[in-house]
Amino acid sequence: MLAEKLHKHRLILASASPRRQELLKSLGVNFEIRLKSVKETYPKDLKSVEVPDYLAKLKASVFTNLESDEILITGDTVVVLDDKILGKPQNKAEAAEMLRALSEKSHKVISSICLKSSEKIVVSHEVTKVYFKKLSEAEIEYYLNNFKPYDKAGAYGIQEWIGQIGIHKIEGSYFNVVGLPVHLLYEMLMNF
Repeated sequence: MLAEKLHKHRLILASASPRRQELLKSLGVNFEIRLKSVKETYPKDLKSVEVPDYLAKLKASVFTNLESDEILITGDTVVVLDDKILGKPQNKAEAAEMLRALSEKSHKVISSICLKSSEKIVVSHEVTKVYFKKLSEAEIEYYLNNFKPYDKAGAYGIQEWIGQIGIHKIEGSYFNVVGLPVHLLYEMLMNF
């Protein structure tokens, strides 16, 4: 259905994330990967829910010469604990600190999607609440030694071991926590 709607368009995913690529493939559409680097900084006065929208638009802004049949997809995901954004950890110590902070608490995962063509730009986001059980030091150490989640906001992947044993409840979209709210992307593309 989506492939029929987009048959006159070329989709471009501007993400190196294998998770986003896999989820986009699951929609049954053809796309190409096109990457451009951008420094992911944002104004400090933004509310946490505004940050991924801003970053998704920023990532789209570096693509200035889209063809008339191209639709660019960019995205950003942040983990928010007590109104503080947890980014991607720089090292093992920072990752362990983040996982200790998430232990036995709930947090929000906010993923934004930006669609851009030569004529328009649309941004939307999804919020999911995630609940972690109390994580032991041994569980944190095992996860960090075996999965190395340094490319993931909040230092974890819900689809990995830590998500399987540590997350006891979510409110909202699972795929949003993986990094691409597929249902939202589908609706956005159908209405674009």
